[in-house]
Amino acid sequence: MTNRVPVILDCDPGHDDAIAILLAAKHLDVLGITTVGGNQSIEKVTANALKVVELGGLAHIPVARGMSRPLIREPRHAASVHGETGLDGHDFPEPRTPLDPRGGVAFIVDTVMATDGVTLVPTGPLTNVATALRLEPRIAARLAGISLMGGSAGVGNVTPVAEFNVWVDPEAADVVFRSGVPITMCGLNLTHQATAGPAEIARIRTLDNPAAAAVADLLDFYRGTTGRLSGRNVAYIHDPCAVAAIVDPALFEFAEMHVAVELRGQETYGMTVCDARFLGAGERAAELARAAGAPGPNVRVAMQIDHARFFDLLCETLASYGRTGGQTQE
Repeated sequence: MTNRVPVILDCDPGHDDAIAILLAAKHLDVLGITTVGGNQSIEKVTANALKVVELGGLAHIPVARGMSRPLIREPRHAASVHGETGLDGHDFPEPRTPLDPRGGVAFIVDTVMATDGVTLVPTGPLTNVATALRLEPRIAARLAGISLMGGSAGVGNVTPVAEFNVWVDPEAADVVFRSGVPITMCGLNLTHQATAGPAEIARIRTLDNPAAAAVADLLDFYRGTTGRLSGRNVAYIHDPCAVAAIVDPALFEFAEMHVAVELRGQETYGMTVCDARFLGAGERAAELARAAGAPGPNVRVAMQIDHARFFDLLCETLASYGRTGGQTQE
């Protein structure tokens, strides 16, 4: 299924971010890629974004370097998961594609103000998006929506209740969740269902093209680090879920909830607090929420994914990159 929705990918590549870029480029109208410090430093994740666009022959997509650190916290990175480069596991050539001269925040503001119906797809900390909303509040009304990977309607991964992207910059996440922009959230409760074990990685490798080979290498490395931390012999394909939710929403089951970001709790800082009290109440849900003094839903939370169809979409997309691989040529 192809749906040429205009999007900006806001990411911190990152193994799963790299796959999200390759997936989005074949199905959506990618207006640009903005980077944000998260999985690794801003220098490394920006270089990684350029490596991925060159791998896929996508150097026509502008890449703009965004914010290097959270709004108020010290930077936190995930070298233990993504390695020292942020894309350990595959030998990428050094990128040659120049960056867009604008910063990532300016790129978001300029593009949204100039283009109707843009959807933001953040798959890293929400620092760029929050800063853009603060710098130019009018973009909130112009955006078609935000489809993000972050948070959780259940367990966390860096604390018992906080997911990495939100935990890195909870204050930015709070700005975004309060913005009034329609939000789809693919959190850990969903993305822990989107896995690649040895059989799935072998299937990708049989596609026998440079993009698929790179993804298989990345997933083998990523499976090693995430498997060590989770006790499961799988890689979690988190970030492509936020893309797939636009490409083919029928892959998912969603629930409308109010989601808030916890900013003060000693044990719960960075938690996405998802109000599921009124799920299943049907038409009475809004009435019950009002009676309880609860705010109405502000987020469409992804709850279930059809893993088989999701993985078919991923493999069909990687196969479309072809045997020539799409490496940028001189």
